[in-house]
Amino acid sequence: MPNFSLTGKRALVTGASRGIGQAMAVALAEAGAQVICASSKAGGCTQTLEKINAIGNTECVEMSADLSDMDSVAKLAEDALAQWSGLDILVNNGGTIYRSPAHEFPLEQWQHVLRVNLDSAFLLSQKIGKAMIQQKSGKIISTASMLSYSGGITVPAYTASKHAIAGMTKALANEWGQHNIQVNAIAPGYIRTDNTQALQDDEKRSTEICARIPAGRWGETEDLQGALVFLASSASNYVNGHVLAVDGGFLAR
Repeated sequence: MPNFSLTGKRALVTGASRGIGQAMAVALAEAGAQVICASSKAGGCTQTLEKINAIGNTECVEMSADLSDMDSVAKLAEDALAQWSGLDILVNNGGTIYRSPAHEFPLEQWQHVLRVNLDSAFLLSQKIGKAMIQQKSGKIISTASMLSYSGGITVPAYTASKHAIAGMTKALANEWGQHNIQVNAIAPGYIRTDNTQALQDDEKRSTEICARIPAGRWGETEDLQGALVFLASSASNYVNGHVLAVDGGFLAR
């Protein structure tokens, strides 16, 4: 169906070096978009660029930014907008996690997680959203989490940031929908990535997780690609302020 095509669209994906972000960048490229792949360090997205170049039907470039440094984030926004004279799609995927019991959680780690996961997403959305308002179109998609709905254990900063991502998504949709900008989020379920490796390696916990998922398995990064392309394409032009769970049915239990 042509309304799922991203041919000619310009996209920025943060956290694109591996895992979910890499799968998202590849999905946009497969749908025809030109993709800027961003990671925390120069050269971090080499493998992602190789995957996209192997597709052979679009253009991709690499950029880097420390998402805990707002000056670096602002420069990323400026450089990304300058690359192809604007952006049509922003994917706020870059993030971090820190595990510690709440009563021992270091304040500096709380602040770091919030800066990386939330502050950077807002600043990128603000700066790129301003350009999207001028062009009267745009798609902003942020990576939420199952912990946008629940509290988790020993990850209070991550949980707070992901609840905030869901709220920010709705707030920006309320303001920018009038400008033909759709702001949505994807909440991945339990996906096989390095961020969830500790849970995967815990046989008891992994078994408990799979028992609660109606699909009966961990998700793969590829399971998120269709949802992303939908939210990035004109097929979702009347979807705004929504958090789409891609969780194998986890929340239905």
